[in-house]
Amino acid sequence: MDISTVQSIKLAIVAATGLSKDALHIYLGMAVYSTMIVGTQRFRPYLGWLVVLLIACAGEWVDRLDDIGSFGYWRWQASAHDVLNTLFWPTVLTLLWLFKCRSK
Repeated sequence: MDISTVQSIKLAIVAATGLSKDALHIYLGMAVYSTMIVGTQRFRPYLGWLVVLLIACAGEWVDRLDDIGSFGYWRWQASAHDVLNTLFWPTVLTLLWLFKCRSK
């Protein structure tokens, strides 16, 4: 079974950092979310959350194509797990922001 270039890059990042794939998903989600919050003029966490969602789904689309090429089927449970890991903290922070705004 051959692995794709994308999967090779992911494995190299895992090996270089010593982190698990789950931890890397969490860090990626927070890095993108933080960048969106800090890099925009107006404080709109829900836009940062949306960008994290789009990036996570794009990454899982690539994984889906690799799964179909390697296994003959899509391991959608693994993709769902990865998207949930990536979105967990951005979701918590966005919900906290929304509840705080509503309480004013």
